[in-house]
Amino acid sequence: MSLNCLIVDDEPNAVKLLELHIQQTTNWHIVGVCYNALEALECLKQHKADVVFLDINMPRLNGMELAGLLPSHVKIVFTTAYSEFAAASYNFQTLDYLLKPITLTRFLAARQKVETVFRLTAPADKTEEQEQQDYFFVKSGKTLQRIRLQDLLYFEGEKEYVRVVTSKEEVLVYKRLKEIAEQLGPPFIRVHNSYIVNTSQIERILDNHIHIADKRIPLSEKFRSEFMALIQQRFL
Repeated sequence: MSLNCLIVDDEPNAVKLLELHIQQTTNWHIVGVCYNALEALECLKQHKADVVFLDINMPRLNGMELAGLLPSHVKIVFTTAYSEFAAASYNFQTLDYLLKPITLTRFLAARQKVETVFRLTAPADKTEEQEQQDYFFVKSGKTLQRIRLQDLLYFEGEKEYVRVVTSKEEVLVYKRLKEIAEQLGPPFIRVHNSYIVNTSQIERILDNHIHIADKRIPLSEKFRSEFMALIQQRFL
């Protein structure tokens, strides 16, 4: 995936390490390297950035203050030596919080989060969008059952099987949940090792649980950031 990113950090060695991770493991384009927040604001006037790698402890204007000035479509990955700001960082459009020194393993995990979020929020191809509004067939025993996507509430994994739950019926199919997740895009998203939900059917989200019809579905930490990024597209 091709994305534009901006690095904002007043530590040259930290910048070099991050540049190395990005250049060696992604197809992303680094639109700029800024050593303070004011430089970053000027850079963003000239260049479009999808994601900003943002240090917190910087002179004059710190990273948290800069985060509050960024447009809502610009996502943030904080890069800092201070763990105590982690909770507060998620008051912004934050996708991850990396502690220095940033290891390759940790960077790769952040890259996956970033690319997943941008893949989920990318405009759908018109053909794919039309197909997504239509239907599909599932095999249950000897029967091929037609399922309309607009009726589908959620998928529930049960070992080697998946329970397909619609507003009208439930169908048990011999398939792994992972296979189904790979075939579906928005508004369907995985929220737990055992569940994929139709976000258009969600009634409310409360205490890390998603309520659809009379079902209370757990939202796991593993899938939370991708799920909330999709949900935020519908915030008023």
